[in-house]
Amino acid sequence: MTAPEEGTPARRRPQQRKQVLLRLDPSVYDALARWASDELRSANAQIEYLLRRALAEAGRLPGETGPLPRRGRPPRTPPPPGP
Repeated sequence: MTAPEEGTPARRRPQQRKQVLLRLDPSVYDALARWASDELRSANAQIEYLLRRALAEAGRLPGETGPLPRRGRPPRTPPPPGP
C-alpha cells in the first residue's frame, strides 16, 4: 500500500473488526466463559470488554475508539398509536 501524495485527501475505508487467534489455558477460558455468561455476553465480547476497560484504566484507549457494538436482538419499537 502506498502513502497518499501530498495535497490529496486520504481515502478512509470503513472500519473492519480484526480477527485474532488467542490461545488460553483451558481453565482460564472456562472461568472467562462463566463470567461472560453471568453478564449475558459471549466469551469474545467479554474479552473485548475487559481489554477496553484495561486500556482505559491505563490511559491507552485511543480517542477514536467507538463504543462497543450492540449485540443480539435490536430493541423493540413501540407499536404505532391506534385510532
